[in-house]
Amino acid sequence: MSYANVSLKQRSFGQTTRRDVWWLQPLVVFLGLSAFVVYSSWAALQGDHYSFGPYLSPFYSPEIFGSSPHNLLGPKPGWWPGWLPFSPALLILWAPGFFRLTCYYYRGAYYKAFWADPPSCAVGEPRQSYLGEHSLPLILQNAHRYFLYFALVFLGFLAHDVWKGLWFANPLTGRETFGLGVGTLVLATNVVLLAGYTLGCHSLRHLAGGFHDQISKAPICAPTYACLSCLNRRHMLWAWLSLFSVMFADVYVRLCSLGIWTDWRIL
Repeated sequence: MSYANVSLKQRSFGQTTRRDVWWLQPLVVFLGLSAFVVYSSWAALQGDHYSFGPYLSPFYSPEIFGSSPHNLLGPKPGWWPGWLPFSPALLILWAPGFFRLTCYYYRGAYYKAFWADPPSCAVGEPRQSYLGEHSLPLILQNAHRYFLYFALVFLGFLAHDVWKGLWFANPLTGRETFGLGVGTLVLATNVVLLAGYTLGCHSLRHLAGGFHDQISKAPICAPTYACLSCLNRRHMLWAWLSLFSVMFADVYVRLCSLGIWTDWRIL
């Protein structure tokens, strides 16, 4: 039997024998996620033009305190520090934000795109060692399962916003009448895409499977596990579509509030 001496040498950053355009996917992810972070941060700090008629931007739902008719507990509270800019989104946006930040799919996406850990498969990375998710800051990623519960609650509020988006003020009678506007469809589409993303979560599937590593040990939970697995197989697609839809829903409500777009009534 013959043996060959193989020298294992760590690649330098970006070094690879791949001949394909390996950098394209992490570049697109970097641009897409950066655009969303910049826009959502800007929109959350505005604190205005986040509602229009029966519509409420998903970035501001639920509106705990605020100036729109959708607020739950009244206007800006008196205890809010005067030096700190107030926006209803600042009170709630952290929950869905951390749910996405710790998502299993997004981890792999931004590990490559932002941290170059590694930039792509079989491509040299800029660090010599890897500590994994057992120390700070990456150990915080394990909180994903807890942010899941917040995401499910927020999904209920957003679904209720769609219901409210079906009732329009009638200036003739002074009452709300049932109707359907383009904005209603925008909010409804966003909820469907967010539901596909949230309900396909790896943590929720594990929860539905009875916390078992082998689903055969929980035959009662198997149908629910299989149902969620259908969504989980397209988790990446749901993640990107819902990311776009939640941003577009805010854009739609904002531009209608500013009078730039017209919300066409279908019914």
